[in-house]
Amino acid sequence: MSFFSYQTIKKVLFNFEPETAHTIAGVGLKSLAYAPTLLKALKNYYFITNPILSQNIFGREFKNPIGLGAGFDKNGEYITATPTLGFGFTEIGTVTPKPQEGNPKPRLFRLKEDKSLQNGMGFNNYGADYMLKRLNSLYLLDYPIGINIGKNKITPEDRAIDDYKILLEKFKDYGTYMVINISSPNTPNLRDLQNEKFINELFTVAKEITTKPILLKIAPDMREEQAISLCKSAVNAGASGIIATNTTIDYSLTPHAKDFGGISGELLREKSFKIFQAIAKELYGKTILISVGGVSSASEAYRRIKAGASLIQIYSGLIYNGAYMIREINRELTELIKEDGYSNIKEAIGSDYR
Repeated sequence: MSFFSYQTIKKVLFNFEPETAHTIAGVGLKSLAYAPTLLKALKNYYFITNPILSQNIFGREFKNPIGLGAGFDKNGEYITATPTLGFGFTEIGTVTPKPQEGNPKPRLFRLKEDKSLQNGMGFNNYGADYMLKRLNSLYLLDYPIGINIGKNKITPEDRAIDDYKILLEKFKDYGTYMVINISSPNTPNLRDLQNEKFINELFTVAKEITTKPILLKIAPDMREEQAISLCKSAVNAGASGIIATNTTIDYSLTPHAKDFGGISGELLREKSFKIFQAIAKELYGKTILISVGGVSSASEAYRRIKAGASLIQIYSGLIYNGAYMIREINRELTELIKEDGYSNIKEAIGSDYR
């Protein structure tokens, strides 16, 4: 029995512009921090705890493999509430060194016919110092947190490394892992940094600054050979993992698309999986792989896990289906893992290659 009908709430929220609806939902999530009894009750219902789903990654226990993808909690304001939605971990950001407003509005759109979203946000966030204050307020929270970092829009491409250095320094003692975001389509020329020269320089610098796991997030719009080569270079240079993928700029996927921004959700599913699978065939067993893009069911999550994903991230599916979807994915995952004769998710990861 659900504590509330998300479909009813969605009808209300979908009467507002998407970015306004996100702000309204965010106020609700932030308010949960001041209602510990409700916080506990929601977590007890939505958060599935089963040893079969638990695994140790980056020196931390991930109680389930389903996480909230970057972009939903840009300023680290919903971390306390995220477990109540059922997520086993969260990724905050993208955060930039300086605050920035992002691109002009409107910049977030629902592609309702396709159960997808299209965003041209442009790394709107309150900046690194605000994020640090948020993280410092989480005194005893025992929960895996990824920090997604990106350069400011005004920083020229040839100085991009400086922004990442600043962020690596600021967050080297925070979170469970960090993510290098050079794959968003909404910052001009950012994807141009997806080249082996910059990757090698960046991860060489990162290793000098911190021992914290640093992951690379890639775009889905590269050729498979290019994506594989780039990810191999990142791992050889010191990356602790790969996240595949960011949003797509393939507007041919739907007649409802705008001509700017990145598409996420069900439209991205096969494109994201195809790139992930190509990378995983080369890198499974050599690094941690996280799959994101169009996951909204246990069967799809399990497909990614068997293809080599240790963790799965969700964003758009949450908007369309609510927290009950996260609960059901984790509940059904336990059954799928058992049906295949495994006693823990670790045995299922990469089973396609064994």
